[in-house]
Amino acid sequence: MSIYLIVLTAIALSMDAFAVSISCGISNAAKSKKDQLILATTFALFQGIMPIIGYYLSNIFKIRIENLTSYIAFAILILIGIHMILEAIKITENCDLIELTPKKIILLAFATSIDAFATGISFSMINVSIFYAAIIIAFVTFVISFMGIKFGCKISKLFRKGSEVFGGLIIIVIGLKILIDSL
Repeated sequence: MSIYLIVLTAIALSMDAFAVSISCGISNAAKSKKDQLILATTFALFQGIMPIIGYYLSNIFKIRIENLTSYIAFAILILIGIHMILEAIKITENCDLIELTPKKIILLAFATSIDAFATGISFSMINVSIFYAAIIIAFVTFVISFMGIKFGCKISKLFRKGSEVFGGLIIIVIGLKILIDSL
């Protein structure tokens, strides 16, 4: 597989992380530079590690997990989106911003990287150099996620009121898209 195809695959895999990153930026959950770097790095690590796991576990779990990945991602994203909306409704003008806890970050990273796991399975079937591909996928995801957070923060400044709810709705729509695509 050429580097161009791996980069295109990396871009495609990072689109869910990009959309969630925008959502986190819009909801002001990743307002500080530290939070932005942690979020983008976590997304990148999961997007880089999941294809490796899929690559090596492909023979064991291929048939069993293939049918469930979309449902798992859907459930996680729907729950996180609803939680974000409920938190946003509770927040008043004087309260703190929605907090992006380590648990939420890991769940978001996991949910957006399940397709990377499936990609690792397919990479094992066509003998792709998995570590080389994983590094490219992680790097591309980091850059795209970081840009998504920055973009979301800019949108948030324009539309302060309701941006937290909008961020939660974006995550729910991503979950629905994953479910619909699998059906």
